[in-house]
Amino acid sequence: MPIIDEAQVRAACAHNQKLNEAQFPHLNHSGNGVAKILADIDRIARLPLEEGTTLPREAYTSDAFHAWEIEHVFKPEWFCLAHVSQIPNNGDFINLELFGNPLIVLRGKAGEVRILSRVCPHRGMDIMPPAFGHDGHGPADWTEGKPGCGHTRLFVCPYHSWTFELDGRLKACPEMQGAKDFRRDDWGLKEFRSEVWHGFVFVNLDGQAPQSAAEQFSELGQDLAPWNPAEMSIVFERSWDVPCNWKILTENFMESYHHLGAHAHTLQPHMAARDTWNEQERPHHIRCHLPFRKSLRAKIAEAEANGKRADTFVVIPSLTEEQRLEWGLMLGFPLFTILPAPDQLVWYRIIPVGPNRLQLLTTVLVPNSTRDHPDFPEMLARGGEDAIGFHLEDMEVVTAVQRSMHSDGYQRGRLSHLEMSVWLIQRYLAARAHGTWPALDGNAAPAQHPPKS
Repeated sequence: MPIIDEAQVRAACAHNQKLNEAQFPHLNHSGNGVAKILADIDRIARLPLEEGTTLPREAYTSDAFHAWEIEHVFKPEWFCLAHVSQIPNNGDFINLELFGNPLIVLRGKAGEVRILSRVCPHRGMDIMPPAFGHDGHGPADWTEGKPGCGHTRLFVCPYHSWTFELDGRLKACPEMQGAKDFRRDDWGLKEFRSEVWHGFVFVNLDGQAPQSAAEQFSELGQDLAPWNPAEMSIVFERSWDVPCNWKILTENFMESYHHLGAHAHTLQPHMAARDTWNEQERPHHIRCHLPFRKSLRAKIAEAEANGKRADTFVVIPSLTEEQRLEWGLMLGFPLFTILPAPDQLVWYRIIPVGPNRLQLLTTVLVPNSTRDHPDFPEMLARGGEDAIGFHLEDMEVVTAVQRSMHSDGYQRGRLSHLEMSVWLIQRYLAARAHGTWPALDGNAAPAQHPPKS
């Protein structure tokens, strides 16, 4: 069986990104207007799944459409940025960029979680600009091996030494006594609307989401509750620069039809594509089921009967029998992507950077009790290897698909019934173009019936 090498995949991603930028700047299809793209999406979203087709390629390549998505899909919705286990201590922070916004996700002095702008209100300086390094001017201690992560008691702008508390309030601003009517309390770092939900940290950039994250994801919360992610920790994470549109990666994440090809030797032998199925359409999330084959279920039963562990980590005891014998796929619109397994959760943080590029953080979460298991180091070594293995196969696929969007040979494909999630994402985009959500603007699509055993 051919083995895909991680270094090779990373080099291939960088190579393809250069090709996208160098060879196809004239083919970003921005000239095909956003209204025309949306009309096409609306048309295909109204088709039944058995008549479903893929999106127009401009939806994956147009700068103008990408800008529309930022303003009408991402900024108005709740966007997941972190898990609380990444900032366990007061003063811990994570820096990241989201749609042109330099942000700090941090835990304050009272243990509260906040999301602040890194833009100094004085002259617009990024108070912790990435890649330039720090000369000791500020008090932050940086976490080795995790760019942008660290611990601090204050934030100091390196431009004019304006100093800010962890809640964003301006603490000190030297030589401002000559500014008429200047009030220090008026000049703090901007705070964005945020919420911690099931241990995950969400931001609503425009501050106008009609519901809280807890309200919007109430049904998803019921599905996720047996795993209790608030009592989990991220034990493995890996960053990737991926030369593809966010929809290509998300569509791939949410359908298991490609087990037949991309994962023929890794996932297909254990979770056959034909056995996977989708629950009914919901306004704010998609849920899919990936049942284990009978042969794998038999092996698990035999191992457990002999007192052995069949999974990588310790099985989560609060799960039902069926939850212990399948993987799942969950997408909280627009980009909260979760894979629940019997012993862990896999979370992908997907940040679109442009129509042809995204930044990805792949993580594995386990219950805090699992970390105390005497065999945890061995579990983690295997778990990290597994997490990388099938992901590398996906990276090859999504990179190649994005490149083909620019090809003169590109054709609009038909969807399989196993690609219901792709169709539901299309229906979500169409609904957002009308200012609503799927299943609220019409009849919800029914669930697929799970295959008979």
